[in-house]
Amino acid sequence: MRADLHIHTYYSDGKYTPQEIARRAAQAGMELISMTDHDSLEGLEEKRAAAREEGLAYIAGWEVSSYVEEARVHVLGYGCKPCAAYREFLQARMEGAVVRARDMIKKGNERFGLCVTLEDAERLHPKKSAPLHTMHVVSAFAQKLGVKKGELYLREFAPGCPCCSALCRPTPFDALEVIHASGGIASLAHPGRIPFDEDRRRAMMDELVDAGLDGIECIHSDHTFTEAEAFKAYARSRSLLMTGGSDFHAEGRRREIGLPPFQPSEELLAVFSRLEGSR
Repeated sequence: MRADLHIHTYYSDGKYTPQEIARRAAQAGMELISMTDHDSLEGLEEKRAAAREEGLAYIAGWEVSSYVEEARVHVLGYGCKPCAAYREFLQARMEGAVVRARDMIKKGNERFGLCVTLEDAERLHPKKSAPLHTMHVVSAFAQKLGVKKGELYLREFAPGCPCCSALCRPTPFDALEVIHASGGIASLAHPGRIPFDEDRRRAMMDELVDAGLDGIECIHSDHTFTEAEAFKAYARSRSLLMTGGSDFHAEGRRREIGLPPFQPSEELLAVFSRLEGSR
């Protein structure tokens, strides 16, 4: 079975609707997908219905934008269901996103001599039921400056840059807690992108496994072959499920739905079947 378990829609920082994502996935030959927007399960039934209309199997998903200090250590959740713990977490993310956006906007205005407002960023966020994302703030500045938002993010708003804000971010351990409380399984997203040296990254992964991490995203667009093989070996050594996905957001970002190829194991499919069957 060909699968892509890491795709974003316009519910967070992706460009396309769930219907367009499902159409593109079907055209790419996918059989199983998950739309994993940042920090929320919003649009879950719309996403599931869009996949069904294209003849695709679907597993509920989201990506918790968790951090260790200013380092991104994101966690994917699969098979989760909205519940009290999820709604409490979502509310905290909604409120925290506004605090963080105000902080970035203040830094950006001081740096560029502009008067971008929170409302400017919010106008670029079509789905108000999900948290405002960093890229909505970046897009507002990019429009004022007449530059590409991706380049602006990397230069000014990425972790370690002058306009970055890490206020109100959950930790990966918070992510594990809410994913499990919502009835799902947790997989460490794109570990090759975690900006730690090998020893520190391994130590952090060990801590997460000891705290209940269920899987690791071995296959990802940014992983080299060597990295993917190393993460597979780690997963086997710690009896973790292996997940994979493109991390697709939009055309022109050097990522395509279904690439790199990923075929879920029978074990992972059995877990997904149990989770979806219990909804």
